[in-house]
Amino acid sequence: MAPPAASGARRHHPGYGRWTPFFFLAPAVIVLFSIGIYPTLFAIATSFRRYNITRRADQQDGFPFVGFDNYFTVLHDRGFWDSLLLTGKFYLSVVPVQIALGILIALMLHRPGWSLLRAITRVSLVVPLATTYAVVGLIGRLIFNRDFGVANQFMSWLGVSSSDWLGNPTGAFLAIVVMDIWQWTPFVALIFLAGLSMVPVEIEEAARLETKSPWALLRYVQLPYMLPGLTAILILRSADVLKLFDTVFVMTRGGPGAATDLISIYVQRVGFKVFDLGLASAQAILLLILTIVLSRLYIHIFYQEIE
Repeated sequence: MAPPAASGARRHHPGYGRWTPFFFLAPAVIVLFSIGIYPTLFAIATSFRRYNITRRADQQDGFPFVGFDNYFTVLHDRGFWDSLLLTGKFYLSVVPVQIALGILIALMLHRPGWSLLRAITRVSLVVPLATTYAVVGLIGRLIFNRDFGVANQFMSWLGVSSSDWLGNPTGAFLAIVVMDIWQWTPFVALIFLAGLSMVPVEIEEAARLETKSPWALLRYVQLPYMLPGLTAILILRSADVLKLFDTVFVMTRGGPGAATDLISIYVQRVGFKVFDLGLASAQAILLLILTIVLSRLYIHIFYQEIE
């Protein structure tokens, strides 16, 4: 007679085998490899080759290996650095505003009372996040249209003459800044609101009894719980700004001139208009390295554990 199974032994379904977990994980792994890992590996391999698809017929060796030549070309490309500096200017124009507005909105939603209004506001904050980049670009073109745009209508109420927003460099840059702030401020606010919800109620109530200063409450009680969220915001926003393409392309296509020629627009032009995929891949890999460096820097400066 077989001994009874131990009480702590694991019991599986008769159809459960050794490879069953791998079958469940396989679809996710295949998708991740197809849309994430393989394109990255392909870009790395392409960045070390002279990969211009319009000149393959002239190349006996197909796409020859050129080592770091593409990277040296990128590092000495004035247009690449100009676009990267413009992207940095765009980042510094939108992220501080989004952080300030996000903290303000989160603090307003965190206050007790007006539960129905706060619930409606939280739901409405999701709307810009659910809007795709291309649609945001189309909305921006309508808002800043010279003839019937809402922006010029609002300016006329203030007694200011209408302007061709998307037709001049300053107006076009301000237009993409405004649309990015509109789309991403709710995300920042929700992240900060999640951080505020982690503050122990008893600590916050005790602090409110000790001081009447909202700034002291924010600085010494609430801000430490918001720093992890701030780190995540900086990392995500840095990566997103470096790859921001759809909204800007739909609104301005990088113009007028090079006024909104962000680095993603520049890389797209090199890869799909000049068809120099080797050079464009090298640019993309350098941007990936820059994103990783910035992420580590943000974690080192801002992130801290809450004890």
